[in-house]
Amino acid sequence: MRRELFLRIVEALGNHDNYFQMRVDGVRKKILSPLQKCTVVIRMLAYISPADNLDEYVRIDESTAIECLERFVISVNGIFGAQYLRKSNKEDIAHLLQIGESRGFPGMFGSIDCSNNYINVLNQSDVFTNVSRSALQSA
Repeated sequence: MRRELFLRIVEALGNHDNYFQMRVDGVRKKILSPLQKCTVVIRMLAYISPADNLDEYVRIDESTAIECLERFVISVNGIFGAQYLRKSNKEDIAHLLQIGESRGFPGMFGSIDCSNNYINVLNQSDVFTNVSRSALQSA
């Protein structure tokens, strides 16, 4: 993930939920930063890591990492859901196909559902189901 994108997400989360803002505890000591909280979540999602595997790297215990993940998901959905987490429309698909073709991959518009193409994801994918139906109907 590009640094600019990561920092944009951190800033948006901080504006949306004060959990992702820098705070101090009762003795005026800074507690976990928004960067630490977002880093642990991104690492959990990117590497499919259990929460207890990141305590030494990010200095966050398992229960806090899980809380970060839960609040991150709720906040990201609230902030970015309408724009980025909606079903693709015909214009979106046409645009993605154009990008794929310009990069030498005609007929491909990125990874399905932005996933790692696991078979269980494909079985649940609306994109895969819609493409399969269209192919069967035109055959």
